[in-house]
Amino acid sequence: MTIRTHHRGNEYTIEAGDYRAIILQQGAALQSLTWQGKKIVVPSPTDQTVHACCGQILIPFPNRIEDGEYDFDGNHYLLPIDEHDRNNAIHGYGYRAMWDLVSLDAGSVTLSWQTPYLAGYPFDLTVTACWRLSEDGLGLTVTAHNHDSREAPWACAIHPWLFNGSDQAEGDAVDQANGMCHLTIPSDTHVTVNDRLLPTGQEPVEGTTYDLREGPSLEGRPFDDAWTSVDHDPATGLTSAVFTRPDGITVTLSGDRSVTSFQVCTGTGFAPQNRPQGVAVEPQTAYANAFRTGIDLLSIEPDGEVSTTFSFHAEEK
Repeated sequence: MTIRTHHRGNEYTIEAGDYRAIILQQGAALQSLTWQGKKIVVPSPTDQTVHACCGQILIPFPNRIEDGEYDFDGNHYLLPIDEHDRNNAIHGYGYRAMWDLVSLDAGSVTLSWQTPYLAGYPFDLTVTACWRLSEDGLGLTVTAHNHDSREAPWACAIHPWLFNGSDQAEGDAVDQANGMCHLTIPSDTHVTVNDRLLPTGQEPVEGTTYDLREGPSLEGRPFDDAWTSVDHDPATGLTSAVFTRPDGITVTLSGDRSVTSFQVCTGTGFAPQNRPQGVAVEPQTAYANAFRTGIDLLSIEPDGEVSTTFSFHAEEK
């Protein structure tokens, strides 16, 4: 294990087997993950602002909240608008803060964050993020404990960009590199959205370009979309997205039973200088606008807690 300090705070390097990961103090974010020396996720800069939420934990809500307004338990709340062109609040607060180190050893690091007392989310939570490596891959458990005397709304996601295997691709060329990759999402249901990327309903994937159940290529499939009602393995309880690169490396990104959806973003149309070389695959406990719709929204009881576990596994076929 090593510790270095950058603009984004301390950098914690953990290793096990063929895996090596770097976790940052700001947001407890995943800065990089390699397997046998090969990039599994697109690394994010340590001394620059992060583009496209690369590697971040999205709490207490992932994705968008319409107009930054929501009602919960009889009260109305106003959040800051972060996505100005669409007038949405987006991706919560956790990624902005410097988290406190709880523990660190050769193969794991745990950090914690206390939610700030803000008008838009005045709930007293302690959140821990435990990253751990083993010979099987990288795991993350995010746990939120409610110290308040009232219930607290909660949803959680992670935002890794899975590397497409091409270091040469930049800007629009990323589409070509992404198109050579294959992606499996175990869901029969696609979430429809409006021009603000806010949900308008659900539709079956059968017979559409959104049918990713059999792992099609991403050629001609520009996405910034969610799939819900995901299938979970009855034996393990996991739901898994499978991303296969043309170099033969397959990455399985899984979540436990609290994960109800996946968001997928290919970055199509992003400014070239801001576009990661890969595809964002985001396991979520709730998709966009959950604080307003209540769909899959979790409510943490006073002195209660909720946890979600995610995992990454790489292999070459």
